[in-house]
Amino acid sequence: MTDFAATDDLFFTRAGLDRGRVEGIVDDALQGTDDGELFLEYRQSESIVFDDGQVKSASFDTSQGFGLRAISGEATGYSQASELSEDAIRRAGETVKAIRSGKGDLLAPPPGTNQTFYSDDNPLALIDFETKVKLMADMNAYARTKDERVAQVTASLTGNWQAVQIIRAGGERAADIRPLVRLNVSVVVEKDGRMESGSHGVGGRVTYDRYLDPSSWKAAVDEALRQALVNLDSVAAPAGEVPVVLGPGWPGILLHEAIGHGLEGDFNRKKTSAFAGLLGERVAAPGVTVIDDGTMDDRRGSLTIDDEGTPSQRTVLIEDGILKGYMQDRMNARLMGKTSTGNGRRESYAHAPIPRMTNTYMLAGEHDPEEILKSVDNGIYAVNFGGGQVDITSGKFVFTCTEAYMIENGKKTAPVKGATLIGNGPDVLTRVSMIGNDMELDPGIGTCGKDGQGVPVGVGQPTIKIDNLTVGGTAV
Repeated sequence: MTDFAATDDLFFTRAGLDRGRVEGIVDDALQGTDDGELFLEYRQSESIVFDDGQVKSASFDTSQGFGLRAISGEATGYSQASELSEDAIRRAGETVKAIRSGKGDLLAPPPGTNQTFYSDDNPLALIDFETKVKLMADMNAYARTKDERVAQVTASLTGNWQAVQIIRAGGERAADIRPLVRLNVSVVVEKDGRMESGSHGVGGRVTYDRYLDPSSWKAAVDEALRQALVNLDSVAAPAGEVPVVLGPGWPGILLHEAIGHGLEGDFNRKKTSAFAGLLGERVAAPGVTVIDDGTMDDRRGSLTIDDEGTPSQRTVLIEDGILKGYMQDRMNARLMGKTSTGNGRRESYAHAPIPRMTNTYMLAGEHDPEEILKSVDNGIYAVNFGGGQVDITSGKFVFTCTEAYMIENGKKTAPVKGATLIGNGPDVLTRVSMIGNDMELDPGIGTCGKDGQGVPVGVGQPTIKIDNLTVGGTAV
């Protein structure tokens, strides 16, 4: 766990808070409740966009604030403010007292931990603005020299540095400092009046210097250009119900959306998930094992502790097709008679924590990816995805493919444009007939939305074959 010295300096020395008095306010606010905490946050963030040879926009922001929560039964009182002062915290304490029953038996605090999965270096401060702009200018020049069909190049850098401290009744504390960066590039190509685009991004809980290496940023540009050129040769996607092969890595976003959300504790406690009440039962084909793991070094979705102070862990959700568990925060775990899995997350101090994924992925199987393709006479090979929509209650989803190909007689053939995958998450799990030995994690670009909150996440999977999935196409 991050040492308290840095966060104490931010929240007590610089902000002028008295730790003892703040802890007294928390004790008073949580008396007679079941659980709760004071969440202190300080964040620096920046975004730079480089488009067509010049800086298009640049922003830098510093924010700080707190959120105070009290929980009695299923009722939650939450008050937040951007003012870090004892008076503001005291007023918040008076507000959240409204929900306490007076009979609460405070849940024990999370266990402490010495684990850490990323550096606490501030990526925004280590490299100057000019170096960041030069990186994106070099990416622009490189893309344009690679292919004469390149019409537009857009690169962006985003980063933030977040420090948090969580204070519970009795003076129990937890702290974390979290870096997060992302480098993105989009390339538009044009040929004979037709324009297509491709994009690629990389990121994680690291500093920018990882991407200053030309071998790193050139690989990102090459991948974006490759996708754009593939799309330039694409044909309209056919429609129908056919076998679908999903590529490794980022296509795990379909797993995340169509299945992962249905395995979060709140939806299952309220019985609004398609997986509610199915613990111990078969919910997927044999060989399907799904993990949520917040303990992976430097990964975008990783956390030393979650936003309630619980140490992150590796949680087996589905094992060999059998539903083994859900992702839990403290409140839903308590109400379900379980323990938190370290999945209580929030976008910022302005939001109460809810059960959220970290890095969610499917384990590898035994099949060679080429063997999987060869098993399909006529189908679709989906390599990259854009947006999608999911109904948690039914599990129904619609996802748009940004890179996909026809499979004909066991071979990948023409790229297709406009393909959408339509199905039902729980049903899709039962239709997985082959699992590749090539599990990959995504390059570090995922952001998950739920209840109006966005948090960074990771996804991953091996190549998998799904029998008979509905494909919506644009071919007439």
